[in-house]
Amino acid sequence: MAETTNWNALIEDVVAGRWRDPKTGAAAVLPFQTIELLETTEGREADLVAPLKLGSRIAVVSDINTVDVMGRRVAKALRAIADIDEIVLPDGLDCDEATIQVVREKTRHAEGVVAVGSGVLNDSCKHATFLDERPYAVFGTAASMNGYGASTASVTLASGLKISLPSHAPRGIFLDLGVSAAAPAWLSAAGLGDSLCRSTAQIDWWASHRLFDTYYSEVPYLLQAGDEEPMLAHAPGLARHDVTAVGHLQRVLTLCSMGVCFAGVSHPGSMGEHQISHWVDMFAQDHHPGTTHGQQVGVASLVMARLQARLLDMEKPPQVKPTAIDEAAMLARYGAQLGPLCIAEMKKTALDASQSEIFNRRLAEIWPALRQEVRPMAMPVARMEAALKAAGGPVTGAELDLPRALWHDAIRYSREIRGRWSFVNLAADAGGLLEEFLESEW
Repeated sequence: MAETTNWNALIEDVVAGRWRDPKTGAAAVLPFQTIELLETTEGREADLVAPLKLGSRIAVVSDINTVDVMGRRVAKALRAIADIDEIVLPDGLDCDEATIQVVREKTRHAEGVVAVGSGVLNDSCKHATFLDERPYAVFGTAASMNGYGASTASVTLASGLKISLPSHAPRGIFLDLGVSAAAPAWLSAAGLGDSLCRSTAQIDWWASHRLFDTYYSEVPYLLQAGDEEPMLAHAPGLARHDVTAVGHLQRVLTLCSMGVCFAGVSHPGSMGEHQISHWVDMFAQDHHPGTTHGQQVGVASLVMARLQARLLDMEKPPQVKPTAIDEAAMLARYGAQLGPLCIAEMKKTALDASQSEIFNRRLAEIWPALRQEVRPMAMPVARMEAALKAAGGPVTGAELDLPRALWHDAIRYSREIRGRWSFVNLAADAGGLLEEFLESEW
């Protein structure tokens, strides 16, 4: 039985503009009108959607996994406020240019769209309606990721490159905790995995800020501060389809997406660990086991936490050498289309001889302070691993069913696909530290 909990506490204050950045006094500029976490949305669907003004003809888009769970119910309820087109997408789709075009075609007669689903389905509807300049809303069906409210969509381009494309957020986000709890437990475990990157992303981002004076905001982490511990404490309940456990997880996922709205960038929850996951999705090809983003991020977060701890345990800072960019090898690895794009991304964080000298001096100056500064940010690896195991999620590359060599490549080459500095860069540029680390990883 679920606890009596106001699942929208703090969230509703952020939406209303009552919770503000403690330093600037600014409210969040949210890309959506409303978000509600409800133990059930049944019987309330029309009342939730009507204020959003999606039009007199609405396409309700679900897939074969969500149509019976919630899609038909939402479509039936919305007939009270609009003419409804019911669209059911097939299973096994990716959020790629082809899928987005299918959504655009099937919903072309509607003034607005209501997505009933999570990751791929939500992002596909998000970007399709963005391209067509039509509003949409979403009824989330799983606590599997934190991107419901994001104004970007994770899209695989025709070239094979997976990137976040500018898009628009739904006008309304409605998360039915009962439906999310009843979803396959591995989806909730994937959402937990996506949430565990808070600590590794924060440490990467803070270190980048201290070393390169890049932008950093503490606000995303202040928002989540009171909710991370309850989420971890209730992690075993995710495997039991417990509504309370899913409620705590959905709160963290929601607050994380709100933190991104305050920060204006995705860095608060997407650094080195996400690059490892993206590399797997882009380049595992026939070896990809079909695991999801959240499952991969959970395991990659454990990798990054171990790597960060290993480097930060060093009394003296690592010494880096100029970044070696083997363009011929990268072109052979990624091909004529993606190779140049990856080379360009790699160059954004590469250090030449002069820059590496400056970097080493700066690192030596701040190393004692940096080690102390990140201690409160770090989540113990054992705690992260125990929570993931209790939820039923994978905790190693082997449990993701990835070949050991490919998993090592994903870690080793992850910095080649996005120009964000992380501790992978530090270990890779510091002689053989990364390769030594990889010997014990799988």
